[in-house]
Amino acid sequence: MPSLLEQLSSMTVVVADTGDLEAIRTFTPRDATTNPSLILAAAQIPAYQELIDNALRSSRQRVGFAASIQEVVNEALDEICVFFGIEILKIVPGRVSTEVDARLSYDTEATIQKAKKLISLYKEAGVSKQNVLIKIASTWEGIRAAEILEKEGIHCNLTLLFSFAQAVACAEASVTLISPFVGRILDWHKAETGRDSYPGPEDPGVISVTKIFNYYKCNGYETEVMGASFRNIEEIVELAGCDLLTISPKLLDQLNTTQGTLLRKLDNENPSPSDGPMNLDLLKFNLMMQDDRMATEKLDEGIKGFSKAIETLEKQLSERLLILEEKTEQCTVLT
Repeated sequence: MPSLLEQLSSMTVVVADTGDLEAIRTFTPRDATTNPSLILAAAQIPAYQELIDNALRSSRQRVGFAASIQEVVNEALDEICVFFGIEILKIVPGRVSTEVDARLSYDTEATIQKAKKLISLYKEAGVSKQNVLIKIASTWEGIRAAEILEKEGIHCNLTLLFSFAQAVACAEASVTLISPFVGRILDWHKAETGRDSYPGPEDPGVISVTKIFNYYKCNGYETEVMGASFRNIEEIVELAGCDLLTISPKLLDQLNTTQGTLLRKLDNENPSPSDGPMNLDLLKFNLMMQDDRMATEKLDEGIKGFSKAIETLEKQLSERLLILEEKTEQCTVLT
């Protein structure tokens, strides 16, 4: 009998949720996603130190030798994300998601400029923008940035999505893809209720994604739904048939070693009935978010968490750059 992963791959696009290149090679997904936390984790792996060093050297040359350490690091952050993306695209045949600095989540214009910068770095490396999804936090400002970028042919993946309001706004902005965070929704409800677990069909994250999926399909929205941030394979099983699911290597391995019959739970051609389309403006969006404490808290927490990961990576890059440049100076003196 085929594994759950094999069966899932026949009805859903499986995406690797990692920055670890070896893990991606192991499971050969169509697409891959990264975020600041994953890049930070990957940067700790010794095998990738050369990639990090190359990004720092390239960034120093790009900004000039008179530039400060911080200026070089700011440039290197973009280059590292793109360097990992380029390496990932050597493995996967589809798309890689590269995230805009989470600290820009409430600044529409800055998000647009950062997205264009990332796309330009990919272009310099010979990578088509059709193989890149720019990840942007699903704030109102981020959704507006994505709407503008999409009109310019830059495709976006709206992340840190926890609410129906965010999903509706993304669909109306015609973004390419959304990433509702199943596991983080579950985390909040477990903490709020004191429950240790939820059966798969009752999982609040599963229920949220199912509602969004059916709303999109019933109303003809082309925005793809990619469930993300899973805590167990039961959540994944309950979303079989979703457009895409981005899954960590640990859970991919569990799916690959588990047998059984996997039933399609979501059907693009025959969605469950849903309400008609809504028209959200900023006021309605804010009111809906205010009524959803879970979504408001998790969005804020997610942005702060990704921002902290970036700041930690910045510190590490500064320390590494100093070491590299001290070595360069020593070599110059000796020659």
